[in-house]
Amino acid sequence: MSLNTLVPPIDDSPLALATVELEHGEEIRLSDAESDTLLYVVAGEGSLALDGESFALDEGAAGLVLVGEEASIAAGSSGLELLRATVGPGADRHAPLGARETIASPGDGDAERATGARSFRLLLGPHNGSTRATLFVGLVPPGRAPWHYHLYDEIVWVPEGPGRLHTGDAVSDLGPGSAFRLRPREVHIVENANSDRDLVVVGIFTPAGSPSAAYLTPDVAAEYRFAG
Repeated sequence: MSLNTLVPPIDDSPLALATVELEHGEEIRLSDAESDTLLYVVAGEGSLALDGESFALDEGAAGLVLVGEEASIAAGSSGLELLRATVGPGADRHAPLGARETIASPGDGDAERATGARSFRLLLGPHNGSTRATLFVGLVPPGRAPWHYHLYDEIVWVPEGPGRLHTGDAVSDLGPGSAFRLRPREVHIVENANSDRDLVVVGIFTPAGSPSAAYLTPDVAAEYRFAG
């Protein structure tokens, strides 16, 4: 098994992100007395066992293991690569909006719109039992969205790239496997450097809610006309 911390926890955030790689036949146990665990299957396949049931893990699927639950993950014949996000007790909890689901498949739900021409698909959130954090897959079209910020604490992972992260005067290149944290109210742009395809991002944020909850900076907002 290989465990790699991508974004470590910090004092004033309950959110952290790591990758887990399992070879065929390897198994890990998940149990945390304080944190919820949100999983995203990057590649490969396997299974998650929880409360006497076994659930298939396929590429693009997400899994939810709540605080205090005991689960195990086993890799299939092609191995298994996962994102593993942990959300500690400091997270504000959203009201539940739907029944708990252990696994969310990539085809579940409809695509929704976010800032600019971005779209996203919710995998885990208040709608299916994750009240501490939301996990989503976003699509950023070629080019740049307007400067904006969110009220939530967010970690973003980039499967392939290329892209760029703009924060203030700083610009960071986003290649395969890049990950970064955005603090609440941190003004930013995620730019897609491709000319012919969407940039895929996987995001997790707390408090849980909608990825479309974004706010324009005053100078950018002044350029828009809002209907009354």
